[in-house]
Amino acid sequence: MNYQVSKALLRKNFSDFKSPIKPDWIKVSIPSKKISQTKNALKENNIVTVCEEAMCPNLSECWEKKHATVMILGDVCTRSCSFCNIKTGKPEMVDPFEPLRVANTVTTLGLKHVVITSVDRDDLNDGGAIHFVNTIEKIKEKSPHTTIEILTPDFKGKDSSLEIISKTEIDVFNHNLETIGRLYKDVRPGANYNHSLKLLSDMKKLKPGIFTKSGIMIGLGENFAEISNLMDDLRERDVDFITVGQYLRPTINHHPVIKYHDPEYFIRIQDEALNKGFKIVSSSPFTRSSYHAEDDFNKLKNLQENA
Repeated sequence: MNYQVSKALLRKNFSDFKSPIKPDWIKVSIPSKKISQTKNALKENNIVTVCEEAMCPNLSECWEKKHATVMILGDVCTRSCSFCNIKTGKPEMVDPFEPLRVANTVTTLGLKHVVITSVDRDDLNDGGAIHFVNTIEKIKEKSPHTTIEILTPDFKGKDSSLEIISKTEIDVFNHNLETIGRLYKDVRPGANYNHSLKLLSDMKKLKPGIFTKSGIMIGLGENFAEISNLMDDLRERDVDFITVGQYLRPTINHHPVIKYHDPEYFIRIQDEALNKGFKIVSSSPFTRSSYHAEDDFNKLKNLQENA
């Protein structure tokens, strides 16, 4: 069926719309027995991961290498984005012992680089910024040489949150645009495209020299020109690193896949991004925000050192 993106399609009730048939190159890996060490460490410390909550197709590959993206501030989000499989509702109280448990997990797994993300917590005065800081500080206390990458919500309406986070020892600041501005109303309700761009720009001003990063999904109804314009918007904010992956629909109640793009299309996007000046580009059907995060961070460091 040939889908045309329209107001009729992009509505809250997505269950009536079927996605195209998955092509051959969309093959989710089956978890292997080698992931047990990572799984056990996470379970022992009662750690939530976005890998599981968002049904990441790379879970098996990453967990075999003892890489996992930790999700703090609970597993219930205060927003309801149409692409996301994380639960929506009223979150529980912030767990003051979570930072220590995260730090213990980092130590147990011997992580050299860790990615910390969170659900949106619009119910908190600081959006969870202080909890991010407490987690980062506890990791540094127990594992001082571990580099830290954070993937934050937009902290919309929490003006001091970014400044709070900027004073911590972080190496990469990531905030995903997720999609083009035109699709925000239906894909990312509650968020604002220009606000997200400002967040990335402000962090660069508050913490000069930090690496900034953003990611998008494609296949939601955008076109190549719109992707290219989004890249221009990011480069104007001096964003160093972009990730681009294929959107995969979690359930029939989520936004439908409008198109599955072939691997050559992702290469075209990668070439476009490199030509625009991004230092690192990760563009493939299964690319996600923290996919190969440690390797890409090391590449960024080497580029900076050799500049």
